[in-house]
Amino acid sequence: MRIIKFHIITLLLGILYACGEPRDVTASDSLPPIFPDYTQITIPCNIAPLNFMVLHNPQQVLAVFTGEGKTVRIRGGQNIRFSGKKWDQLVNSCIGNEHISVQLYVKKDGVWTCYKPFLWTVTEDRIDPYLSYRLIEPGYEVWNKLQLCERHLESFKVRILADNALTENSCMNCHTYGNQDPGTSFFHLRGPGGGTILNRNGKLRKIDTKTEGSISAGVYGNFHPSGRYGVFSTNIIIPEFHAFRGERLEVYDTESDLIVVDFDHNTSIPFPPTEKKELRTFPVFSADGNTVYYCRAPYMSALPDSVRYLRYDLMSISFNPHTGMWGDTATIDTVFSASRHKLSVCHPKTSPDGRYLLFTVAEYGTFPIWHRETDLYLLNLETGSVDALNNVNSALSDTYHSWSSDSRWFVFASKRDDGMYGKPYFCHIDENGLTSKPFVLPQKDPSAYFTTFKSFNIPELSKGEVPFNALDIEKIYRNMNKETLDPVK
Repeated sequence: MRIIKFHIITLLLGILYACGEPRDVTASDSLPPIFPDYTQITIPCNIAPLNFMVLHNPQQVLAVFTGEGKTVRIRGGQNIRFSGKKWDQLVNSCIGNEHISVQLYVKKDGVWTCYKPFLWTVTEDRIDPYLSYRLIEPGYEVWNKLQLCERHLESFKVRILADNALTENSCMNCHTYGNQDPGTSFFHLRGPGGGTILNRNGKLRKIDTKTEGSISAGVYGNFHPSGRYGVFSTNIIIPEFHAFRGERLEVYDTESDLIVVDFDHNTSIPFPPTEKKELRTFPVFSADGNTVYYCRAPYMSALPDSVRYLRYDLMSISFNPHTGMWGDTATIDTVFSASRHKLSVCHPKTSPDGRYLLFTVAEYGTFPIWHRETDLYLLNLETGSVDALNNVNSALSDTYHSWSSDSRWFVFASKRDDGMYGKPYFCHIDENGLTSKPFVLPQKDPSAYFTTFKSFNIPELSKGEVPFNALDIEKIYRNMNKETLDPVK
C-alpha cells in the first residue's frame, strides 16, 4: 500500500514539474543561443509557426510563451516546434501590436540556465500569403539544377512552379508579379523552347522579346500597374572571376538599354535616343504608372579592368500609359546620385502605395549578390530623404527585394547567416516608415537551413497561388510557339 502511494505522489510531482518551470536554475543576462535568430522581432499575425532550435547541443529545453492571457509551454531536446493549434491560439491572443514574451530554460551538463526573455510583437498588418523564389545552388553553372518554387507563408506547403529538369536544364529566372497579383506575372525561360512566359488574365503565353535592332531579349523587368505593359532591360552580360579582394564573381554589362513591351499589341518601344552612349538597366514603373525608374552608368570601354569604377545612379523618366510611349529625354531626372558617394545602385522597387523606393547599393558594379558590402536603402519619395536601414542590413549581402501589396512588408535575400546561401528575410515597415528587425522564412524543421545547400534567390510576395505548375511550363516549353514583337520606330 505504501509503495502504491509513493508511486502516486511521485507521478503527481512529475506532472506538476512538467507543467511548470525548472527549479535550481542559474540566471543568465544574455539572450538564448537560438537559430534562426527570432529574438526581438515583429511578425505578421498570419505567419507560419516560428519553430527554432537551441544551439550548442542542450540536453533539454523548456520554452514558455506568454501572450495576452495565454501561456504555451513546449519541451524539446533541441528543437522547439509548435502544433498548429497552439500557435494559432498564441498569436490570435496578441493581434494588434501586442507582445508574446519568450522565456527559455536550457539544461546542459545537468545544469538548468534561464536566459534573458525576448519579445515577439504581433502586428495586424498581414503579409501576402505566398512567396515565390528561385531555388538554386550558389555556384557558377546557374543552369544546372534550379526550380521556381511557391511557398505558402501561413503553412509549410511548397509547390514547384517550374523545374529545369523538365526543360532540358535550361536557365530560368526573375519570376515577377504585377501588383502582387498571382494572375499577372512573368519569368524568363531560356533554351531552344524558351521565351518570356507571361501569365496574364488566366492565360499563359510565350513571347520572344528580342526584336530587330535590340541588344538582347528582355532581361530584368517589371509590370505597369495596369498589367498592359512591361518594362525591360536588354543586356549583354559578361561573367568574370575576380583576381582581387577575395571576391568570387563579377557580372557586368558591356551594353544595356531599356524597352517597353505592350502586351496587348505585341509591340516593343525602345528608349528615346540620347546624345551620350549609356548603360541602362533594372527598370521599374512608379506606383501610378506615369514614371519609369532605372539605373544608369556612363558607357565604359575598358571593362572589365575598370569594373571597380563602374557606378550606377538612380534615374527617372516619364511614361505615358495612354500612348505607351516614353517621355522625351528632357524629363530624365537624377533621383539618387550614388556615384557622388562612391556607390552604385541596382534593383529599385517602388512600394505599391507610392511612398517609397527600396533599392540596393554596393561599392561598384551591377551584380550585388557576391558583394559582401551590399545593403538596402529606402528612399522616401514624398520627402526625398534616404534611410540607410542600419537596423535591417547585415555585414553580408542584402538584396533581391520585393514589397507586399499593402506596403507594410518587404522581403529580401540575405547571406547574413553564412555568407554563401541567400535566405528570404521579412521586414515590417510601419506607417511612419520605421523598420523592424528582419526575420528569416520559418521552416517546419528549424534545422532545414543547415541541410538545404541552395539559395532562395529573388523572393517575390504574392496575394495568391499562381495558376500554373511545373508540368504546364514543360508543355509550354516543348509545344507552344513563340509570339514575336514588332519594334516601334
